[in-house]
This record gives sequence, structure tokens and C-alpha cells, in this order.
Amino acid sequence: MAIDLCNKLELKRHADALVPGENQPKVVSRDDRDGIDNLNPEQRKILELAYQSTLSYADPRHIVGDPAAWASDFGYALDRVSMRLDARPSDRLRQEALSHPDPVMREQALYEYVDRNEKDAIELLCQVVEHDRDRQVRWDALWAIEKLGGLRAIQVLQNFQNDADPEIAEWASVFMGELQTGDPVFDNRECRYTPGRTFDETIFLLIHCDLYIRLDDANQVWGKLSLAPQGLARVYGQAHACPNVETRERQLVIAKAISGLHADGSLHIDNYLFRGFTERTCPDRGNFYFESQVKRPFYLSGKADDPSQGVRDALIGFARQGCWYLDNRFKIRGADAIRYVRGRFQGWGYTNLQRLAGKSLEEIIQPGNGILSTLHDPVTGLLTNVFISGTFKGKLNDWDGDGYIDLNSRDVYATTEGEVDSNMDGIPDVPGLSCCPGKPIL
Repeated sequence: MAIDLCNKLELKRHADALVPGENQPKVVSRDDRDGIDNLNPEQRKILELAYQSTLSYADPRHIVGDPAAWASDFGYALDRVSMRLDARPSDRLRQEALSHPDPVMREQALYEYVDRNEKDAIELLCQVVEHDRDRQVRWDALWAIEKLGGLRAIQVLQNFQNDADPEIAEWASVFMGELQTGDPVFDNRECRYTPGRTFDETIFLLIHCDLYIRLDDANQVWGKLSLAPQGLARVYGQAHACPNVETRERQLVIAKAISGLHADGSLHIDNYLFRGFTERTCPDRGNFYFESQVKRPFYLSGKADDPSQGVRDALIGFARQGCWYLDNRFKIRGADAIRYVRGRFQGWGYTNLQRLAGKSLEEIIQPGNGILSTLHDPVTGLLTNVFISGTFKGKLNDWDGDGYIDLNSRDVYATTEGEVDSNMDGIPDVPGLSCCPGKPIL
């Protein structure tokens, strides 16, 4: 949330310069037109980029009218009053973003630095994209550049459109297209479909979120911890959106897997079946709102797979909304495939503050150190203390480097109904079971 709010006063200044105000002339004079005509190509390009960037941010809800429509955002309200729980000074964040040996922690430091709206944030992001050894850190840094937005972001993203890594190059084009027109731009690679899989597509998701933690019973003290995409994946699991052509407008499985949680080294499987509506008035995209409500073991310890303080079965709800984009060159049984998806999500969580007190961020950002929750249960509702709000993006990638975009090659352990399917044969291990089983005690 906060990264998406950074740099926006600068964007407003760009808009004020481009759109006539109360005391500005509303008609371009002959001298003004002559001045534009006399600009060199580079100056014209900068002016055009600034104009396009300004237009892409225009949202009528945020200009005039009822504040019930434009000011009713709980995450935004919390962001304005929450204290940062990451107390590292900015110079240390900058250093760790460049040199920490763990790519997850490099990215975490980078996103926290950008979240603080430091003046050299885009320059640091560029440095990371250019030199980091981890390709996901690189494309997540590109996403952070888009989040900052504005003319400078567009100019920077242009520099990476011809990167040697085709995924970095395409992510740069996707983000730049969104900043300029609101829509992503894709490259011209062909696709490859893997037969015999449960899902038509397995879309790797980048997820960035803020955890707003209630720190007192009077609701007056709140803390905030932002999770960069790889940090979130380490704690809550790497997610894939798994649509099938025939059902994608009303049903979707989000398949997650957490590494390093089980003592025996096996993956922790955690799948969510979402249902909802999709608006399809435009043939190349779908605007959707989906909800999930799934049965989960709720660990009272606050750590997944730790039953030391008891486990309770609960129905966990989550909501996601956004837009997916089709590519008419990619076909699945005659239908266009989803090439890209983006959106927002929100839900509830539980963090055991006593268990995490005094620990370093590296100790906190570990598998299972945060669990999803619900307010609609007499036990878990009283423990729920986190509002989770964030954004996600996902696109099809070439995962094996053969030059083809892979539609559904990613391993996901779910049936079409979201049940655990450990051997990916389309048959549930246990009918109705959508995550690794807990042992209900309460």
C-alpha cells in the first residue's frame, strides 16, 4: 500500500503543469505551439511520456464527489497511522538490499527502503535490476519501479526492455505499458502447452502486501510490516493461479506450497478454491471479483504446523479482485489463454506477538510464521489481530529457457476443486482436504 502511495505528490505536480488550472490559460497560444514545435526529439518524447503517465492515473472517483466512494479504504487509513515494525535505519536497508547473501532478505530490504520513499529509491532499484544475481529479485524490483510511477519510472523501465533475460525484458514492457496506457504490453514469443495436466494454465504470482497489526485492545496502536513478494512466499507459500478455460470466469484455484515448514522436508500444500463473477464486455480481458472460504487447521501457536497450543478447524475467508488479459495468439482448445493477471486482495491473519518478540526480521520471515484467520469463529476471532492488504501480478513465463512461453508446466498439487493432489493425477489424496492436515484439538 505505502509503496503505491509514494511519489504521488510529484505526479500531481506533473499533472498541474500539464492541465490548465484556475489561473492558467485554457487555450494553447501560437507561441506555445511554436515552442512545442521547436522541441528536439528527446524533449518531445519526455513531454509525451509525462502526458501519458498523467492520463494513466486519472480516476474519476479520486477527483470530485462523495468521499464514501474515494476515501473508504481501510488499508489506506491504517497506513497513515501505523508505526513501522522494521526499525532498521535506511542506510542499513540500502546496504542489505545490495549485499545480503539471502535474495529474500535483499528484496525485503529493498522494498522497505522504497516504502519509505527515499529520494534515491529509483536509482537503487535500477542498480538492483542491473546487477542482482537472482532473476526474481530483478523482476520484483521492476515492479517496485512501476509502483513508484511517474515519468522517471517510465524512462527507467524503457532501459530494460532489451535485457538479455527475456522475462526481465517482458516485465519491463508490461509495467511500462501499464504506466503509459493502463494496459500491459507483451512480446511476440510463442507458447507451449503441456498435455495431461490438471490445469490449462499455472500462472506464477508476485504478491506484495502490508500486514497491519493491532497492538492494543483500544484499537489506537497499530504496527505495519510490509512483505516483499519473496518474503511473503517464504512465510505464506508461493502461489500459482490455476484456471481452466471452461470454468475460469466463475471458479479458480490458488495453489500454494511452502518449503521448509515440515521437519521431513516435504512441501506444505495449501490450496484455495475461489468463486465469483467475471465481467466480459471487452473481448480481450475479464474484470473479476472472487471469494474463497475454505476449512483450515488454525494453529493457536501462531505458527503453521505447530500444534503445541492446540489446533482448531475454522473456515478461512479471503477476497481478490482484478483483471486478466487474454492473448489471441495463445490457444487452449480454441480459446484464448490468459497471458497476464493483476489485482488486489485482502483478508485476516493472526500473529503471535509474544512468540516473535525480540526476534530479528530474518527470524520472523520464516515458513509458517504467520497464519490466515477469520473473525467469524468464537476462538480464532478473538485471536485475529492482522489486516492483510496487498496487490498481485502474474504472467506466463518461459521456465525452461527453450524460447517458448510455458502455459501450464509449473507443478501444482491441487485438483480442480482445490483438494490436495500430491502426485498431480487429478484425483484428491483425501476428498475434501485442501491443505496438509492438522490435528484438531479444540
